[in-house]
Amino acid sequence: MNITKEQIDELNAVLTVAITKDDYQEKVDSVLKDYKKQANIPGFRKGQVPIGLIKKQYGKAVLVDEVNKLIQDNLNTYLTEEKLDVLGNPLPKQQDNFDWDTEDFAFEFELGLAPSFEVSLDTKKPITHYKIVADKKMVDEQVERIQKQYGKLVSKTEVSKKDEITGVFKNEEAEIENTSTLDFSMFKGKKGDELLGKKVGDTVTLNTKGLFKEDNYLTSVLGISADKAEKLAIDVSFTITEINERELAELNQELFDKLFGPDVIKTEEELKDRIKEDSEKQFEQQSDQKLLNDITEYFIENTKFDLPTDFLTKWIQMTGENPLTDEEATDAYEKSEKGLRYQLIEGKIIKDNNIEINFEELKEFTKGFIKSQMAQYGQLNPQEEELDNIAARVMSNQDEVKRLSEQLMSEKLLALYKEKANLKTKEVTYEKFISEVYE
Repeated sequence: MNITKEQIDELNAVLTVAITKDDYQEKVDSVLKDYKKQANIPGFRKGQVPIGLIKKQYGKAVLVDEVNKLIQDNLNTYLTEEKLDVLGNPLPKQQDNFDWDTEDFAFEFELGLAPSFEVSLDTKKPITHYKIVADKKMVDEQVERIQKQYGKLVSKTEVSKKDEITGVFKNEEAEIENTSTLDFSMFKGKKGDELLGKKVGDTVTLNTKGLFKEDNYLTSVLGISADKAEKLAIDVSFTITEINERELAELNQELFDKLFGPDVIKTEEELKDRIKEDSEKQFEQQSDQKLLNDITEYFIENTKFDLPTDFLTKWIQMTGENPLTDEEATDAYEKSEKGLRYQLIEGKIIKDNNIEINFEELKEFTKGFIKSQMAQYGQLNPQEEELDNIAARVMSNQDEVKRLSEQLMSEKLLALYKEKANLKTKEVTYEKFISEVYE
């Protein structure tokens, strides 16, 4: 067998795979002999069918199968040995008047080659790296939430803006009947003012459109699906069954110990400092994701290279689950081009900076992920042996290994960008961050 490459241009090439009878005949004969042993053909005892008849019935199919296996094995080996950086997979070229009755064959395959380009991490345009701070207002609100959470309920006779109101929401036509407890602060603007001064047993009518500050409140309060809650604008009755004011817990050592353990926090000032620190750690993840997204967009926009567009469009058309028209294949390519460009850019950055992930790194990263998950359920100090056992189970799942490897690689790339990219730090409150980034 002989494989030769013809370079069409920088991004396209054609491989010619020449196969002679000597390359496949021995394997074809061996398969046909096995067929002969197993063949059940009327008029012949099992295993006694003449080999000529076996060749006549199965010879062509076996030949095609074995030649295709030869091609695939040798193509993969050739691409690896020649270190050809290809996009997609080799595509067989249409060969008119191809004849399987000859003894020697020549097959042609189109190749799409990865472009050559450079990536500069020192971005010319400064990229904003947000530092999200927890301001006094946020910290004070969090302190009040903690005091409410650990406070006690005091029964009230009539509704005020400080209260939690329990009652039954109803709308027979919409099949809504749900008992809920809601804080008066959940209402948007003056939407809940009709409840003020009302007593247990009173019923008021509320319209669901724009009723609450957050859209998702409607789902939980009415006990309906998010789809049903979306753009819901109907009247519902609300019959009050209970009115309570939550008396705030005192900011004392007993509360501090409940929150963080004995004597970790001793003063209100220390509590606020801890809340500020913990909040800002949580914000780092959002800030880092924003930075990663922005740098990704910058590289895609500013790293210029051509792609073998015609080849990739044809490859998408020929390798999809369902046949695509030319127009559908072009549309699919255009939708995937941006992602493909970044894959190439990311691969180049990883290679140029010798970024690798070894087993021990991935294992420790997995254990860290498991610890953070366990902490959410109150398990703050798991045993090392327990972590090792859980990590081993997680890493036995290839999909999980792939997902965690991608996360770890993103962390490594982010650390590289923070070190080498041209960043400008912008300090903002969380409210301002949401406003600038998402609104």
